[in-house]
Amino acid sequence: MPNKTVIIAVVNKAYVEPHDDTSPAMFDLFIQSFWLGEGTRSLLDHLLLVAVDQTAYDRCKFRRLHCYRLATEGVDFTGEKLYLSDDFIKMMWRRTRFLLDVLNRGYNFIFTDTDVMWLRNPLQRLSKNESDDLQLSTDWFKGNPWSKMTSINTGFYYIRSNTKTIALFKRWYGMKDNSAGMKEQDVLVTLIRKGVCRELGVEVRLLDTVYFSGFCSVSEDIRVVATVHANCCRGISAKVADLMAVLHDWKTFKESADHENAMNCPNGTVAFQWSKFGACINSWKVSK
Repeated sequence: MPNKTVIIAVVNKAYVEPHDDTSPAMFDLFIQSFWLGEGTRSLLDHLLLVAVDQTAYDRCKFRRLHCYRLATEGVDFTGEKLYLSDDFIKMMWRRTRFLLDVLNRGYNFIFTDTDVMWLRNPLQRLSKNESDDLQLSTDWFKGNPWSKMTSINTGFYYIRSNTKTIALFKRWYGMKDNSAGMKEQDVLVTLIRKGVCRELGVEVRLLDTVYFSGFCSVSEDIRVVATVHANCCRGISAKVADLMAVLHDWKTFKESADHENAMNCPNGTVAFQWSKFGACINSWKVSK
């Protein structure tokens, strides 16, 4: 973008190929959300897809998107990486190192997981205050955007490139070998709570789930929600099933009279209810 902001997502084979003949790939839902969203289609011009394997890269090129093939130094990131598995943690740290490289090149970026549906342009809901260096999504928002005791989620965030944020990412990535069994998100939480951001002068703002929603804490206000993240969910098949429901609900809302009523009634609420995200709820049940 003119202010050197780029949107970045990371994909692998498991995310660009359907799991079965009846469901789309996660990647396809992600791209579809930009086409169905309000004010989001043009943002595809600023989306960089980082592929960690050849299949994902080929799929990206087929879509005629901006694609980058990330070297993974012999580590196979092709298959599905279950939450908190060793390979999942390795992939998250490789992602963090790449994003540090982006900051070092002077680019601001929005990082987004591909299980985030872009229903409206989220830039409209991000703080325009240039002193806010890092704006992080949350699983649960407690009402205070500057709280240090909350559940952040690195599946969606906006960061400005400057000496402070580069220093934070270097400190964060430097913890990789001293945080066995911890995902990179938990390490960042620990750093924030220990006051590293205050030490470096990094201003962190937390994003309200009313606008940056997710399955952990679903926004009830369809008039303003910008993104919906399939957090609190385990496994791609469960995410795909419930994200299909999100897009179905969104299309139904846009096509209904309720949409017009909601947009013309800023002080009221519209009778809208999201589907029950049963696949994700059931994804945590341990089979006997």
